[in-house]
Amino acid sequence: MKKHIFLFAIVCITQFIYSQNDNIPEKKTQKGFGKIDFLSIKMPETTIPNESNMGFTGIHYNLMMNDWSYAGLGIYGAVTGERGGFFTLGINAGIKKYFTNNFYLDTGFHFGGGGGKSAPDGGGAFILPHFNLGYNFKDLSINSGWSYVNFFDGGEIKGHQLNVGLEIPLDFSYADYDVAENDYSFDGLQKSNWNVNSKKSSLMLHLNNLEIKGDDTNKNVQNFGRATIRLAGFEIASYLSKNWFTFVKFDGAYDGIKAGYMDVFLGGGYHLPFNKNRTNILAKFGVGAGGGGGVDSQGGFLIYPDISIEQKIFDAFFISVNKGYVMSPNSHFYTSSYGLGLKYYVERNGIISDENSFSEGIFKGIEVITKQDLYFNAKRDGEPTEDMHQISVQINFDLNKNLYIAGQTSFANFGNAGAYAEGIVGLGMQTNPFINDKTSFFAQVLGGAAGGGDISTGEGFIVKPSAGFNYQLNNTLSLRTAAGYVKAKGGDLSSPFINLGIKYNLSFLKMN
Repeated sequence: MKKHIFLFAIVCITQFIYSQNDNIPEKKTQKGFGKIDFLSIKMPETTIPNESNMGFTGIHYNLMMNDWSYAGLGIYGAVTGERGGFFTLGINAGIKKYFTNNFYLDTGFHFGGGGGKSAPDGGGAFILPHFNLGYNFKDLSINSGWSYVNFFDGGEIKGHQLNVGLEIPLDFSYADYDVAENDYSFDGLQKSNWNVNSKKSSLMLHLNNLEIKGDDTNKNVQNFGRATIRLAGFEIASYLSKNWFTFVKFDGAYDGIKAGYMDVFLGGGYHLPFNKNRTNILAKFGVGAGGGGGVDSQGGFLIYPDISIEQKIFDAFFISVNKGYVMSPNSHFYTSSYGLGLKYYVERNGIISDENSFSEGIFKGIEVITKQDLYFNAKRDGEPTEDMHQISVQINFDLNKNLYIAGQTSFANFGNAGAYAEGIVGLGMQTNPFINDKTSFFAQVLGGAAGGGDISTGEGFIVKPSAGFNYQLNNTLSLRTAAGYVKAKGGDLSSPFINLGIKYNLSFLKMN
């Protein structure tokens, strides 16, 4: 009898292990590429006599939809000329077709919204089609060709120009979103195609301060004294090795000066851990664009040297304190930077690591939402009140099946407010799917920095609660719509809004 019980137990355990392995989610690969491009835009003569060209540089990420077409998102910022603080956000779509093993044609367009620095951008909506010839060097490719820009909603910026771009392949692994929050044993994952080296990434939400420096002849000192610009934003880093990493960083002003200042940086750094990996020192250097809110950053090109120290508080969460500089290379805009952040590290999409040992893995959900907002009767500081539209991108990271943290950036594209932009973060809740497992409701509260475009946001802090629903179209795409209210602290903006968009969702393997 004991032998029979023992054999029965062995069979059950074997079947359980087999079932665990059999149920491991499929590892899928999404092909994509990152792109940095530059174009020199001829500016119309308006408030600045004999205005020089505006150097416009963009950071993009595109997904390959099949072997020849792509779609994605991009953000542009001014880096030369006289319009520092001019930023836009938009969507990309195009066709990339090889006619030899290495040469290809790339034709497509970018549609978005934005503006800044009193530029003749109208409502902010613009198109940017291109036709390029490219060459693939395997690990990177370059392309160049014709492009055309037109701020068509009442703007005066339009014209033809050459563009040049650099692309690198950035594929990623993922699983379907419906397995999010499911966990699996290490033994089961070892027998799956997730048995590869993990990749390290981090996400940080931070508050930064820019203390304006310079002598009494400095134009920004004359305009603001030695005021401190208070910023809120986020930073995403991806590790190339144990110590070296790349990062992208976004910040917007919410206090200290008139609303409208923002900056965007792309860079790299070195990570030095000690104290049994509980304490880190990081040295970073970034380049990017910044301006707005009355700040004179000339063409907009900025550099960002920084050093920070981090201390683990629990699990994979760290508190970060940083000190550095945000400045133009000639010190025309010169600030001392310091701040505080909450950082989260993750080992993803693999179970092999030189730094950590794991016992299990859990799939975490990520949602990327691209949408169009409509603010009803958006109050202005000087111009007549009218509706305002904006293009918006929101990223949600699931904390569990029903709770998520969110980051969102938005830029005006219709409604005579081209320079208006938002950078906000917050929390949201969503229901489990129902009605054939395709519909879910959500509610969220976001807050942060906003300003520009004569919209009355005071020094820039807004709160933006909303609620709505998602309808699933397939494994990765859903329709999303919401209604809510936006309120500015210290300004007259107090408007109901609605939006409609597309949500792209997936999950990634996080090891514990």
